[in-house]
Order: sequence, then C-alpha cells, then structure tokens
Amino acid sequence: QVEVVESGGGLVQAGGSLRLSCTASGLPFRLYGLAWFRQAPGKEREAVSCISWLGDYTWYADSVKERFTISRDNTKNTLILEMNSLKPDDTAMYYCAASGRGCGDYRTPEKWDYWGQGTQVTVSL
Repeated sequence: QVEVVESGGGLVQAGGSLRLSCTASGLPFRLYGLAWFRQAPGKEREAVSCISWLGDYTWYADSVKERFTISRDNTKNTLILEMNSLKPDDTAMYYCAASGRGCGDYRTPEKWDYWGQGTQVTVSL
C-alpha cells in the first residue's frame, strides 16, 4: 500500500522560511517523478515544482522561482521543499505527488498517481 505523508507546514511571517518534507512508502521511490502542488481556498490546485527521478532536472512555477528549492534524497525516500522569502500569496495547503511517468506535463494534477493529505502553510503580514 502506497503512503505519502507531508510535514513541515506552519505559520510564518512574510519574508520568513519554511522547509516542507514528504516521505513516500510502498512504491519504488527512486523511479518516480515527484512534485509539490498547492491549493488556496477558492482556487484551483496549482503546480509549484517538480523533480526528476535522479534529481538532476527541476522545474518551478514562475511565482516561486528564485525563492523555493526542491530536492530529494532517494536513500531516505524523502522529498524536500525549501521555501524562502515567503509571501502572503504563498498561503495554501501544500501537497506532495508522485508519478511513475516522471515530470512530463507536471502541471496537470490528473497525471499524478499518488497524493499526500497536505500540510498547511500560512504566511502572515
């Protein structure tokens, strides 16, 4: 049984930082593309970032480039999202997703095979 679990969310002031983690079990972690999505109240789920199987290719939404960094540790089945210079617009539930098809068309939520339950990030002024 596949299990995907996010952690690390919380309340932070604008300009601050947070580090999100995602662990996945029950799947060949190193063979899966991994991504972070977020969804704010009343808005559609949007892709934030994606990382390839080996971690050698990464993609970011324009809104988070230069502020967020995605990484993975295949020895620990862990995905990380380092978030710096946080803004109130970053407030959302953040989700981890895994796909056996890598990062192709990563912005499409329907392509992702497995999802976590999410971790809330709230950025105050």
